[in-house]
Amino acid sequence: MLAFHIVTLFPSFFDSCLQAGLMGRALEAGIVSVDFHDPRSFATDRHRHVDDRPYGGGPGMVMQTAPVADALASIARPGRMLSMAPNGRKATQNFMRELALEEDVTLLCGRYEGFDARLYRLFPLEPVSVGDIVLNGGETAALAVMEAVSRLVPGFMGKAASGDDESFSQGLLEYPHFTRPPVLGGIGVPEVLFGGNHAAIARWRRNEALATTLARRPEIFEEARLDAQDGAVLSSFVRTSCGPAVSFCLVHAPVVVEGHRTGASSLTTMDVHDLARISRAYGLGPCYLATPLEDQRALIEGMIRHWERAGGRGHADRAEALRLARPVAGVEEAMACMERDFGEAPLVVATSASWPKKGSCVSCTWIREQARRRPVLILLGTAHGLSPKLVKSCDAVLRPLRFMDWNHLAVRSAAAVIADRIVGDFW
Repeated sequence: MLAFHIVTLFPSFFDSCLQAGLMGRALEAGIVSVDFHDPRSFATDRHRHVDDRPYGGGPGMVMQTAPVADALASIARPGRMLSMAPNGRKATQNFMRELALEEDVTLLCGRYEGFDARLYRLFPLEPVSVGDIVLNGGETAALAVMEAVSRLVPGFMGKAASGDDESFSQGLLEYPHFTRPPVLGGIGVPEVLFGGNHAAIARWRRNEALATTLARRPEIFEEARLDAQDGAVLSSFVRTSCGPAVSFCLVHAPVVVEGHRTGASSLTTMDVHDLARISRAYGLGPCYLATPLEDQRALIEGMIRHWERAGGRGHADRAEALRLARPVAGVEEAMACMERDFGEAPLVVATSASWPKKGSCVSCTWIREQARRRPVLILLGTAHGLSPKLVKSCDAVLRPLRFMDWNHLAVRSAAAVIADRIVGDFW
């Protein structure tokens, strides 16, 4: 049996929820148990106050430490002690599995502006969040945790396999379900579900789970276990990526050169090769190489022709990547190329290894969202970076890749990190 100990100012909040459905039956059967501990019962003044004004001023009230501490101390076997808080650890399915192995779980429900911070030093409380939302109190969150954990306790769901295919159980969101009638509002049920081919049905469901997860919660792929067939399915969705709307432009002028002067830098053939390969690997648009020097642009064109000729001699991959390399005279020409291809001017984003002295920076996530609506051109600097005047003319500046004070990656390494953060490695 799993015992929940709820510390709350409103025990009656839970009454109807604990009597309904599977939870009600589990309580009757003794599979789980619930008891309540009200901090008001431990208040010492005649009005039974449990809140007070915060030190330092500010809006709202804070729950007093003493009544809450006494309520927690009154629990003989508290087990894991969790406090419902929006700044806590995410309540994932794996976390719920951990809790289902416990014999006792204490859930502390906050109100007002939360708890006195010293409470976390007096008790081994683990802050837990059920989402990036703010609720009136911790009771709703505690109910969600109780139900999620209880479903994993043996005997709760009756059939042990009932939860095997649910969302998050296999590291993915759940596939869609269908039942009678076979046609509803002119919409039919997928034919594969009628065929009786269980292997085909299982594959269809897996593919639908992959598609749903990709569309709604792609970050879940970070922890999901995927095989080669899953990878092939996901790669077929690459056309829906924002990648083709994003292009790099490696700027050789105007950049900061020795002596803090603005000038032009020399082309490095390794940068051309690697930027083209990064762009091809992540499904990005053409990579522009901006230099006002004609001989440098001629060098790039010669490289492209060389690898095109060599493509038939075992270098087809390199040749395919270098077809994305576009020598241009400057950033303006790169912008004009993208406007011609997309029918609208691109959003131009500068990059820098240091934080700007004024203004704020955007993230790779922000760029990804913008690229779903319009083309984005990301400027990469050579030498000592893009000229301040060029940066100032851009629509936005990307955050440095690290918050640390040493940001001196090779430009092609930085480009690979940026591409991965924008597109995501689940492609």
